[in-house]
Amino acid sequence: MKVGVAVAPWGEPAVRYSALREYARLIEERGLDSLWVYDHMLVRRPGQGTAGGWEAWTVLSALAEATARVELGMLVAAAPFRNPAVFAKMLATLDDVSDGRVIAGLGAGWHQPEFDSFGIPFDHLATRFEEAVHIIKPLLRDGRVDFTGRFYQAPDCELIPRGPRPAGPPLLLAGNRPRMLDIVAQHADMWNTAWHAEPAGARERLESMRQACERNGRDPATLELTAGVAIAYPDLGGKSNFAVSLSDGVAEALHGYAEMGIKHVIFDVKPFTPEALDRVAEAVATFRD
Repeated sequence: MKVGVAVAPWGEPAVRYSALREYARLIEERGLDSLWVYDHMLVRRPGQGTAGGWEAWTVLSALAEATARVELGMLVAAAPFRNPAVFAKMLATLDDVSDGRVIAGLGAGWHQPEFDSFGIPFDHLATRFEEAVHIIKPLLRDGRVDFTGRFYQAPDCELIPRGPRPAGPPLLLAGNRPRMLDIVAQHADMWNTAWHAEPAGARERLESMRQACERNGRDPATLELTAGVAIAYPDLGGKSNFAVSLSDGVAEALHGYAEMGIKHVIFDVKPFTPEALDRVAEAVATFRD
């Protein structure tokens, strides 16, 4: 089972890129498998100030040059933020920059305040997501698409040049509601469920995904399962953004996720410090031993 860590935090004051780069290099040095960034323009919740971070795709592109081994993913790109054909072009380009290390994460988006503030439509998210997939997937796989939908068009579109992998980067899709799960079952190479702490918390969603595969005629074993897991170390000053999080028992939790068929765990670690990352790396080493 692979283990990765989110690099660009959200919901807190922005961290300078120099710190993100150092953190990414530590992830690689500590023997972890992947790094991930969040795709948010801003985070605005009632009773709290506005928070945010740097534009995710720019940061991920820079981190591709700053690292040499780890896989690179976005958890996950919001489909309405970018024209899907252009996004496929960006993915293929980054896959070349990184020498084939990209995981193409895509979701529908969910945080309405950032859509409203940046003038991005927040309607028909599942339909927009499905249309985006119908453009992005064939462009990455075959280098060509001819698509006209309600929201997006890509007539006689070609992806030239292609990235370093003949079939392009793996397509990781996220979603939990029935229609989104059906889209995942029909199109994804990988699926992400988040955010969890103990493995038992993911069991219901995993079962829903299995059922979606079966009703869409897909063998569930052909879909790679990934899980986002939150970790917070209060003694180091860490406070999770999520309702549930681990503070100890990380190695044991990894065993539990592996037993459930999860192939890639992605940690959100708080605080965003080398000390906290070292604890995670130690837990991963214990799990692997």
